[in-house]
Amino acid sequence: MKLLRKLFKWLVILIGLLIITLYITDTDYLIKAVRTIYLKGHTTAYLEDYKHFDNQRIVNGSPQPWENHKKYNWISETETLEKFNNDYGTVAYVIIKNDSVWFEKYYEGFDETSKFNSFSMAKSYVSALLGKAIMEGYIKSLDQPVCDFLPEFCEGKAGKMTVGDLSSMASGTNWDEAYYSPLSITTRAYFDDDLSKVMLGLKVVEEPGQGFKYASGDTQLLAMVIEKATGKKLYQYLEEKLWKPLGAENETLWQVDSEENDLVKAYCCIASNAKDFARLGKLYKDYGKWNGKEILDSTFVETSITPRFPESPQYGYGLWLYHQDGKDFFIMRGHLGQLVIVNRKDNVIIIRLGHKRVPQSFVGEFKSDVGIYITEAYKMMANDK
Repeated sequence: MKLLRKLFKWLVILIGLLIITLYITDTDYLIKAVRTIYLKGHTTAYLEDYKHFDNQRIVNGSPQPWENHKKYNWISETETLEKFNNDYGTVAYVIIKNDSVWFEKYYEGFDETSKFNSFSMAKSYVSALLGKAIMEGYIKSLDQPVCDFLPEFCEGKAGKMTVGDLSSMASGTNWDEAYYSPLSITTRAYFDDDLSKVMLGLKVVEEPGQGFKYASGDTQLLAMVIEKATGKKLYQYLEEKLWKPLGAENETLWQVDSEENDLVKAYCCIASNAKDFARLGKLYKDYGKWNGKEILDSTFVETSITPRFPESPQYGYGLWLYHQDGKDFFIMRGHLGQLVIVNRKDNVIIIRLGHKRVPQSFVGEFKSDVGIYITEAYKMMANDK
């Protein structure tokens, strides 16, 4: 018993020293990481982790439910799709054809109202809100300097950085997009209670506007710009300009760094469901109009789904671009394989939410899972005669 007490005493001392060390080295955000992610058996953020963070509630207005297609769920998954969905932990797979739900299936006891972390699909919403802020005159254009809103980015190369550079991932900052390293700025941003402080410490080390480099920090800075420009919290602006006008059926949540600082994690972390996530895809499919009403400027929408840099045809402004089997798609993408895939010509939206994806060799790489979700959906629809 005496030995146990001694061991316990030393364990407490060691834990105390570890915590002191974390604060001294400014890595105390790892305490939250351990509490919310690592002790729950995960090595990175996961679909329902929003429940363990501070969130702001975004209410819906008058719901506009998706209509069911006349052949709703008439055809089952292909064998390939069923196996793939099971192997990679899909929780929702939905096909919307001609603006009506043609197929939907949910897994693991989840249903059409279940909330899941959007991860980086949130970036598409932030870029859309940039378009709205330009449309409403809060921001002049994609070429307006970030310096006009964030004076910390007025010197040297930083003074050349524009809001369009942030939306198209061309800021030139020293952001390190590393999800699995506990010491990366990406991890710090996810768990730190003062996200603004983290972001304002970034340095612009390359000439802005010269090329695509995927960086979640760009979207976070863009959110801070939009808040300064509009004088509104981003979650309020989302509710007012997109969530309610697009007829979302359910309220949603957007993670913030802390109740005290109340800054949204703009590069990620909108908790919603498959069919409400699909609404932004439909808005872009329809050139910025919703039920005939202009929500976003059509020119901004077209710019968003056009590659900015010829050498990086996979990205526009806040949206990924993909070509397969002679078809062009624009895509909202998120960590672990969250996808809203849109083909305007065929009037098709494919939504996939799940626990994991085919591993990437670099951030943003398109692997076989995206192609399979598309190919198998089109095989299913080919039988709709």
